[in-house]
Amino acid sequence: MFLEPHFKGQRSGWIEVICGSMFSGKTEELIRRLKRAIIANQRVEIFKPKLDTRYDETKVVSHDANAILSTPIESASEILKLSTEVNVVGIDEAQFFDEQLPDVCQQLALKGVRVIVAGLDMDYKGQPFGPMPNLLAVAEYITKVHAICQHCGNLATHSYRLTVDSNQVVLGEKEAYEPRCRTCYEMGNIMNLK
Repeated sequence: MFLEPHFKGQRSGWIEVICGSMFSGKTEELIRRLKRAIIANQRVEIFKPKLDTRYDETKVVSHDANAILSTPIESASEILKLSTEVNVVGIDEAQFFDEQLPDVCQQLALKGVRVIVAGLDMDYKGQPFGPMPNLLAVAEYITKVHAICQHCGNLATHSYRLTVDSNQVVLGEKEAYEPRCRTCYEMGNIMNLK
């Protein structure tokens, strides 16, 4: 795809990705950055997948109950339609969006928008999750946050599923997932195979 060069004086946009396991503070960090943009009187639009209703229908809510109003949407393409005349776009739970999300984020960045995206980098099987790998490839800034392993206290990088459901997407909290380090994650998977 041929892209027109930036015109003199046009503001440059960029993509920031916040990733990690469950309970690592991804949404908390997203909300912190978005609230700072709002304090700076920037025009901000925030989106989340419509299927994520764990805490609230319309708010992005962290596990610590910190919240910010958002627009629930079905597909990534809706972001372009709903984010005109903005300086900053925030996107939570990016792993649940379709594979068009990286292209949508790049289009916004080319228009001079700061795009801040938060999501799980891996699913419960330890595999790259949804559009996240492609987002990480095109982002200017990446922040990987870590939870604490529930078994040994080391940094947790994996979301260990406590239920037997084998669907990739299973919405849940502490009753369904716990953060684990690489070693404790593998030990749990070995124990489940026995």
